[in-house]
Amino acid sequence: MSASHERIWVGIDAGKGHHWAVAIDPDGEILFSTKVINDESQILTLIETARGKAGDIRWAVDIAGRASTLLLALLIAHGRHVVYVPGRTVNRMSGAYQGESKTEAKDARVIADQARMRPKGFASLDTPPDLVSTLRVLTNHRADLIADRVRLINRLRDLLVGICPALERAFDYSAAKGPVVMLTEYRTPAALRRIGVKRPTTWLERRKVRGATDVAAKAVEAARAQQIALPGEKRAAKLVCDLAHQLLALDERIKDNDREIRETFRTDERAEIIESMPGMGPILGAEFIAIVGDLSGYRDAGRLASHAGLAPVARDSGRRTGNHHRPKRYHRRLRHIFYMAAQTAMMRPGPSRDYYLKKRGEGLLHTQALLALARRRIDVLWAMLRDKRLFTSAPPVTQTA
Repeated sequence: MSASHERIWVGIDAGKGHHWAVAIDPDGEILFSTKVINDESQILTLIETARGKAGDIRWAVDIAGRASTLLLALLIAHGRHVVYVPGRTVNRMSGAYQGESKTEAKDARVIADQARMRPKGFASLDTPPDLVSTLRVLTNHRADLIADRVRLINRLRDLLVGICPALERAFDYSAAKGPVVMLTEYRTPAALRRIGVKRPTTWLERRKVRGATDVAAKAVEAARAQQIALPGEKRAAKLVCDLAHQLLALDERIKDNDREIRETFRTDERAEIIESMPGMGPILGAEFIAIVGDLSGYRDAGRLASHAGLAPVARDSGRRTGNHHRPKRYHRRLRHIFYMAAQTAMMRPGPSRDYYLKKRGEGLLHTQALLALARRRIDVLWAMLRDKRLFTSAPPVTQTA
């Protein structure tokens, strides 16, 4: 079947179970509007339907995450050009179209129309290398595990308050393993008062807990501050034991995941360069690669800083110029990576600490100085990756003719 148009635009409102696709011609008229199950055969049918309408097809989607992985893989495998229209743009522009309703079909039409009217206004999408995809899966899984750990600790502490508030206050259960190990065996004030310090110390030492004597002494001291047994203590103690075991098992899962992240990250040729920069360990380095990929989407260090929310945005009006403010739209995880790396590097003597102290001397607050340092370090990291050179505190030697 011959194509009836030279070029069309297909907008896809992507979802987990199904997508909605709308095709429009150069005048913005709808050619077809259809629901597409998130299945290989149906997506291929959509591609063939679009081919029958035009020789040149421009595709646009509003989700670039896991929900659209199969869709993007098939489109790109068939040589299709795909752009990403952010959901924020779709939501804002929907008000300019007829009707107040919000439907998948309307959103898909908005996506297609925006791609038609702004041919150079949106970023192109491509399937990332397998290494980048693997790091994304591992780092996202790590974030989920850390969130689970925070929830477990909060539930554990809440139950301990109902058993012995002094015991809950005695330890930082999020930072020390010893107190959590102790809770798998000793949890109530009466039990700790009865056995004293020596017995739990011996029990903890057999399980290779560091500072076993201090842990046991602090626990018994907290138990002696409370003589009364609180209501529901027996059942709460069993739940604390269960949560403590879960927390220890979860810590092992996090360690295994971190080891896999390190091993995968270090297969990238840029890993040694990234890790040579103070503050950028394998975990932060892996998250950096998972977000930015091969850096082909960034023209220069300024674009990378803008994506991380570390480049000020102008807010000028009339004769008021030179006004800048913090950006509101940026990748928060990428900003966190550079912020944490800057904070770690600032704690040790070197160029990062010197720059931080310089900014503090100029009157900047701690957070402001760290953000300024993070912005400066983006330029350094960009130059290192561009020149394939390891970090050194000494300035590069310029060769004179």
